[in-house]
This record gives sequence, C-alpha cells and structure tokens, in this order.
Amino acid sequence: RCSAVVRVLVLQAAWALAGGQVRYSVPEEAKGGTVVGRLAQDLGLEAGEAEARRLRLVAQGRRASVEVSGASGALVVSSRLDREELCGKSAPCALRLEVLVERPLRVFHVELEVTDINDNAPIFPAARKNLSLSENSPPGSRFPLEGASDADIGANAQLSYTLSPSEHFSLDLQRSEEYRESLFLVLTKSLDRETIPVHRLVLTASDGGRPSLTGTMELVISVLDANDNAPQFNQSVYKVQLPESALEGTLVARVNATDPDVGSNGEVTFSASNTFPEKGLNLFILNPKTGEIRLAGSLDFEDVRSYEVQIEATDKGTPPLSGHCKVVLEVLDVNDNAPEVWVTSLSVPVPEDASVGTVVALLSVSDRDSGANGRVRCWVWPASPFGLEATFAGSYSLVLREALDRERVSEYEVEVRAEDGGAPSLRGRRGVRVPVSDVNDNAPAFAQAVYTVLARENNAAGAELARLWARDPDEAGNGRVSYSVWEGGVGGGWRPASSYVSFEVRAVDAGEPPLCGNATVQ
Repeated sequence: RCSAVVRVLVLQAAWALAGGQVRYSVPEEAKGGTVVGRLAQDLGLEAGEAEARRLRLVAQGRRASVEVSGASGALVVSSRLDREELCGKSAPCALRLEVLVERPLRVFHVELEVTDINDNAPIFPAARKNLSLSENSPPGSRFPLEGASDADIGANAQLSYTLSPSEHFSLDLQRSEEYRESLFLVLTKSLDRETIPVHRLVLTASDGGRPSLTGTMELVISVLDANDNAPQFNQSVYKVQLPESALEGTLVARVNATDPDVGSNGEVTFSASNTFPEKGLNLFILNPKTGEIRLAGSLDFEDVRSYEVQIEATDKGTPPLSGHCKVVLEVLDVNDNAPEVWVTSLSVPVPEDASVGTVVALLSVSDRDSGANGRVRCWVWPASPFGLEATFAGSYSLVLREALDRERVSEYEVEVRAEDGGAPSLRGRRGVRVPVSDVNDNAPAFAQAVYTVLARENNAAGAELARLWARDPDEAGNGRVSYSVWEGGVGGGWRPASSYVSFEVRAVDAGEPPLCGNATVQ
C-alpha cells in the first residue's frame, strides 16, 4: 500500500514539471472584464475545480493587466493594456505568464500576445521646419527631412508621406532593410527668389491603419541668393562599432567634407542636425572644425543597441550651402549584467516523508545581456537533497532529490546559483530556507529491554517499584508518550498486574497512527 502511494506522488510531480503552455491573444485597450480565454477549461480543469484548487497567476515584477476569475476560471482583462507601454516597438508583444493550481501543485505557462490597434497617429519632431535654399540650387537637389514616428507597429506604423501641391518640390522616400527610412525634399524646378521668396508647404504623414491616422508639419522654405557649391562628404554613410564599455571621450568617427568653392564659400563647419533615438542627442560631441565625433556619456547595449546621427557640413558663403551624411553606431554587448534569480512560488514546510521529485519552489532566472553574456546556467548548493529542473525558458523548479529525515536535519538553507557565459563570467544567487515538518516515523524506545527491580514483601499498595522512561524523537503529539502495564498471556487479555512478578510496560505515542515500544519489568 505504501509503495502505491509513492508511485502516485511521483506521477503527480512529473506532470507538474512537464506542465503545458496555452496561448491567447487580446487587442490592446480591451475593456476591463474582457474574457481573454477559458483558462480553466483549456487546462483541463473540471467545473468548480479552478476555485477549489486556487487557480491563480504567479506574481511577477511587471504588472500583467490580466487576472484569473475565481468563479469561472477564465482569464480576463483587469486593467488597461497598452501594447506600446508593455513592449514598445517589439513584435510580437508576448507576455509570458505562469499559472499555478494546488492539490497537487502544478505550473502551467500561458503566453498572452497583445495585438496592436491603430491608436497612435504619426508625430513629427516639430510642428514647423525652416529651410534655407539657394536660388541657384540645381533641379534634382535633395534636402533631408526628419520623418515622423508612430508608436504602433506593423501596418499601423507603416508611414507614407504626401506634400501639398507645388511645382518646385516633391518628396523622395528611401526605404532600407538595414537602416531607418530616409525622407528627402527634392527640388524639381529652379527657384527664383525675386518671384517667390518664401515657399510654404505642408508635409503629411499617413500610417497604414484602417482607418488611417495622419500628422502634419509645416515646411517654410526661404530662397536665398549666393553660393553655388555645397560641401560634399566622402561617404554618405559611416558605419562604426563600439563596445558599450567605451569610455567618455572615445573617438566615434571622423567625417570629412570638401567644398570646391574658395574663401569663405569653401570653408566648411560641421553640425549634428538630428539624432535617432533622441536620447542620443547629448551623448556625442562633434568638433565643428575637424569633424571628429567623440562620446560625451556612457553607452548601454541593453538600453539602445544602435544610434544614427545626421551630420551636416555647411560652408560660410552667403547664403550658406550644406551637404549631409549619416553616422551609424552599432553598440556591442559587454558582460556587465549579472544573472538575477527570483523565487516566484515556495511550498514549505516540506513533510519529511515527501517523495523524491516533490516540487518545493518555482524560480525565475534572467540576464539582461545578450548572446553568451546572457546565457545562464543554474545549480543548487549544497548539491543535496535538492536539485533544479528546467521547466521553461528562464524558469526552474526546485525539487526533492533525496529522502528527508527531520530528526537528522530539521531545516535546510539552500542557495540557487546562476552563472552567465561571459568572459569573465558574472554570478547571481538567491537563498531559500526550507523547513522540514514532522511525521510520526519513530516509535517510543526504552533504554533497556528488561528492567530488574527489587521489591520488599508486605509493601503498601501504591508504593513505587521503579521508574521507566521511553524516548521518542518526533515532535509534538508524535513524540508525546503515555505508558500502560500489559501482560500478553494466554488469550492476550488485560489482567491486574498485582499477581505477577514479571510484566510488560508499553509506551505509546500520540501520533496518527500511534506507534509503541515495550519493556519487561521483573
């Protein structure tokens, strides 16, 4: 009978470790109370079982915005879901949730994809942009414009641009899989400052949503006289790589532009016209005379992995002319983040008769670095009686590997250690206290099997003959001992002990079921 119970417990533990994964999707901004999925039913739970077994989400560092309905076992929206707040531009936006049920403890993994809706209109960096163009700029001249940004993803963020009707200007949008799209204002017809000194145009950005949302920026183009040669860079794109550990003052790149004009019309100065993302605006220092770009702050691969800086070379003619290039900085990862270990669920105390394979705790391990620097291996110290088993990417179960004995060790201090694959590697750790609860597995035991007592004849009734003591190492009722005199003669009945010179004393504990020990008194 005992071996059958052990087999059942092992099977339950194996199922809990195998777990399962359920996938749902829900559009962002879904109203509170919206049913995402019939979680209890999809996990194979019977009606009413979800509440009885405490079906619930495991609390994690980031608010999930969904909860399990106790009565129905459905996964419902509990608070505002904003895909852009949760995942930014990352796609798909998948939230990985852990769901627990008790009796027995099981863990399930739920992947919730928050789908995008077109709730963000394109936004330009400014409502108005001023441009100064020479009247002798040849048709076909191109002038870079900073495009709009859209916080949505996919088709909802796919932007197209239109320009208000103009016989002098058109737009050219260049898309690249490697770089961010580039938008240019193209001169299609020669300018005449004396005829039209200022051109006012409206640039409209439309996203690909249904219905489409738009944003606008006014272009104010002033036509100036002067200079007929603009500075030209020797490269249109400068590609640079730097480790995120690069120090302040490190040289990023040196750009070079030439102007065939003479005097002040050929004297070139450099400036940064815009930076993507905007947080990189104060991260670089550009020498306006030499074109050297140096770091003015710290890089962080985990925050921003690449920067694009638009450089403008401007001569000192009247009016000044300019050329443009792009500096693309790729930030390389350095192992600067140690692994982090978190306990997401803990089932203690553990009974000392728990079967091998019992799940004691659920843990989450993560490392913000990438590649080998973010690849983590985990282990338990000391190596026994517990071990780790991987249940999902970054998720582990702390399980029992050996039998427990509370009378030998009543509590364990376990340390879960994690080490990444960087060089040198970094480590993280988390301590887990595991108390062991008592079961009645020890019978009372006398110090001697036989006690010999000398008694005077004619002694009074109630006189003490001897004192006996039985030891039971269990706790509480399991170790509380009571005594009785018993003579197992013919028929095994209870009889008065006064007529015997040899009898048996029995010690019985208060456990369930009770255990006993015997000693003979002569």
